[in-house]
Amino acid sequence: MQKRFGRALIPGLAVLLAVAGCSSGAEKDDDGRDGAKQSRGGQSSAGQSSAGQSSAGQGGAGQAVIPLKNPDGTKPGLAPVTTKTDRVAAERLIGQLVTKGRGPRTGYERDKFGYAWMDTADGVPLARNGCDTRNDLLRRDGQELRFRSGSDCVVVAMTLHDPYTGKTIEWRKEKAAEVQIDHVVPLSYSWQMGSSRWPKSKRQQLANDVLNLIPVDGRANSSKGDSGPASWLPPDTSIRCAYAVRFAQVALKYEIPVTAADQRMMRQQCAG
Repeated sequence: MQKRFGRALIPGLAVLLAVAGCSSGAEKDDDGRDGAKQSRGGQSSAGQSSAGQSSAGQGGAGQAVIPLKNPDGTKPGLAPVTTKTDRVAAERLIGQLVTKGRGPRTGYERDKFGYAWMDTADGVPLARNGCDTRNDLLRRDGQELRFRSGSDCVVVAMTLHDPYTGKTIEWRKEKAAEVQIDHVVPLSYSWQMGSSRWPKSKRQQLANDVLNLIPVDGRANSSKGDSGPASWLPPDTSIRCAYAVRFAQVALKYEIPVTAADQRMMRQQCAG
């Protein structure tokens, strides 16, 4: 069962209920550098040969879902928030965020959130399923998946409808960095907002929680770095409210404050 931290998740869920009735590519760390390309303890990743691929047809993706109707992040994609009712609910959710100033990045290291794409971060969806987080995400959001021969985990090719740019990417492992996994709330951002004081197990959960992870266009992800919404938003304007909602969902679940400027920008994306 998924763990909750504190009581901040409960009001957020109430709003959601009222409304609703991993990559085989290279990761970019929050500072934009190439991250780990192999997951220890799970299936191997970007270094593998694509020889002997086997087709699996459609992945688990299907239609992308708006974040208000996907509070645990297990459903695919990030669909635009379009109706007035949903936008009101989105603004209400964003209004629950706690604000504070951003602290220093001193002491931040990616390894303090566990090794990349570990399958053993307990308390989050899809943990300990025999497939590393990166490939779990590709299976969740990709379509026309192709797996390494003999594996139902390691994705070597797929079609991805990227929510950040709105373009369709025909991804192949040979060009791994074309698709990267974005931490919606960047790990470095969380460090500056208080996760430096968390137990390591909670940081591991944030780093591997599918609620906080989306496969996206590599260049868009690299341009984001560890920015909050006041400094960076997805290029596709139609998805910006949905992005703000997902950022708020993660922040509320893990009791991560946001800057006042970030909250203002998130509200602006869902206004009207």
